[in-house]
Amino acid sequence: MKKLLICLLLLAAGPAFGQETDTLDQAPSAKKWFETFNIRGYAQVRYNRLLETNPDLQCEQCDRSWGRNGGFSLRRVRIIFSGQLHERVYFYIQPDFASAPNGGNTLQNFAQLRDAYLDLGLDRASQLRVRIGQSKIPYGFENMQSSQNRLPLDRADALNSSLANERDLGAMLYWAPTATRQLFGKLVRDGLKGSGDYGVLGLGVFNGQTTNRPDQNDQQHVVARVSYPMALGKQIIEPSLQAYSGNFVVTREQLSDGVKHRPGLSYPDQRLAASFVLYPQPFGVLAEYNIGRGPEFNPATDSIETQSLNGGYVLLNYRIQYQQQQFYPFLRLQYYDGGKKHERDARSYTVREAELGLEWQPLRNFELVTMYTLSSRRFEDFQRQNNRQRGGLLRLQAQLNF
Repeated sequence: MKKLLICLLLLAAGPAFGQETDTLDQAPSAKKWFETFNIRGYAQVRYNRLLETNPDLQCEQCDRSWGRNGGFSLRRVRIIFSGQLHERVYFYIQPDFASAPNGGNTLQNFAQLRDAYLDLGLDRASQLRVRIGQSKIPYGFENMQSSQNRLPLDRADALNSSLANERDLGAMLYWAPTATRQLFGKLVRDGLKGSGDYGVLGLGVFNGQTTNRPDQNDQQHVVARVSYPMALGKQIIEPSLQAYSGNFVVTREQLSDGVKHRPGLSYPDQRLAASFVLYPQPFGVLAEYNIGRGPEFNPATDSIETQSLNGGYVLLNYRIQYQQQQFYPFLRLQYYDGGKKHERDARSYTVREAELGLEWQPLRNFELVTMYTLSSRRFEDFQRQNNRQRGGLLRLQAQLNF
């Protein structure tokens, strides 16, 4: 009996009593770094020429396949690589395979980097985190909202004119309680067209020359944003305030021969915006308005000058769920009066536009958007003055989600 007890004790003690065992095999295996990867993406195919009344009506920043000689086009083909490498370290890389070189008008479908950043959590729950790299600048709700989730085919001119492709190189500090971070994610996952998690508070510095462009003046822009989603009964609303300030340098590749400009080509670039969201349960509202100043072409003097800008939009939408299908009818009205600093000669705009559309999701991996646009656009630069175009067109987009 004594010998039996000794044998049982030795078996229970295992390696503590000198039995050779690989401790790595005994402990739960930790995930290797490559096992944390997540790969997803989406692709959009468009056709804009149905019921078109004016082939000279265009919008360079919206969709370069608008208007004359525009046919079928790949608007976006994006693959997203992301992963939680450590409880405090997250990475996100997103190339787009439907880009044009140097932002040109050709549809050559070059690969171009959209996002490449890491999030470093400053506490165990990453309620406070630093984002470093190329990412979206926290200015405007629709700018933050992924094109994969947005209802209208393009972002409104008024706020999107602030940042081409919504991104730049810099460092951002975000803070949000864990419960609010979870709500940000839920608003996207549940089909409520959320913007994603950009914190309740956001502060940052960035180059200020827009996506994939180096700094030109050794001075960074600064940005600040506060946004807080809250429940009111069965509804969820999210008000936001945001602002940025800096100096934008109009590069010489953007200039027409003969246009007048400041000697250093540096112009104040400052904006303030307010946003309000009522998430569609089932009726929804999204409204944003911004004011500011920046470079803008003045046809009266043939020069690029610092001028004021203002504009915004109201989007009304409704969510209909039928079995596994979802329908989102929507109406957006927008207005903008100001310049677009990243276009030729800081092109001057006055935009009045109405868009009526329907997004249909028969299944999770496929969406179809039909949208009719009525537009009045004045867009003038040194080469193209007294240019005001009006018209209407029916636009279609098929989207694959994977």
